[in-house]
Order: sequence, then structure tokens, then C-alpha cells
Amino acid sequence: MTTFIATIEHVVKGPVWGCQDCGQCVLHSTGMTCPMNCPKTLRNGPCGGVRENGHCEVKPEMKCVWLKAYDRTQDWPLPATWKAEYNHLRPPVDNRLKGTSSWKNFITKRDRWTPAGWKSSTDESIASGVEI
Repeated sequence: MTTFIATIEHVVKGPVWGCQDCGQCVLHSTGMTCPMNCPKTLRNGPCGGVRENGHCEVKPEMKCVWLKAYDRTQDWPLPATWKAEYNHLRPPVDNRLKGTSSWKNFITKRDRWTPAGWKSSTDESIASGVEI
């Protein structure tokens, strides 16, 4: 059943959003742009190598995933809460989840597990009730 769910998710999100099946989907907080398409798989914003024309230093023919995400958060009619999440710090990728269903991981909260000692600013704001 788990493989079936992951397959359905890939069929839906792969062609439309370029989903890389990381198991920790953040499309909603990145302007519906999969950050795993970044050659460096950066999940918290662009690197220092974005070229003047907005293209990637690793793949010069490709627009920086994070500039595309920013543009979409500004231009697309996304819910305000999703747009606000663009600036949130996301936990590091847990590569053990690669190929699993992010839908299932979201429901079971498996996508929120972080390494011991790692705490995001989002976690702190949730705990304190303060918006960061």
C-alpha cells in the first residue's frame, strides 16, 4: 500500500512540479517549485553562485530554482500562509525518506523529525507562539 501511495504521488507531482520524491515535500512553501531540482539540493534559499541573469552556476542554462520560487510566491495566487512560509527555515533533508510518500510522511509527521540537537526557527516560533 505504501508503494502504491508513493507511485500515485509521483504520477501526480512529477510531471507537473518536477517532484524528486524526497519524501519531505515543501512545494507549498516554495511557490510550488521543488527545491530538490537545485543541483545543490538547497532547501533554504539560493547559494552565492546565482549569476547576474538569475541562472544557476552549476547548470547555466537553468534559472535558479530559488529565484523561480520567489517569483512564483510573489506572482501566483497562492494562499497567504503559503507565501509567508517562503521565509521559514526548513529542516535538512532526511535522505532516508527518498522515494517514500511525502503525503504519508506528512500525515504521520515523519517529515518533521530532525536530527538530535537541530532546531529550526520555525520550531521555536511554534513553541513560543511568536511569528518569526
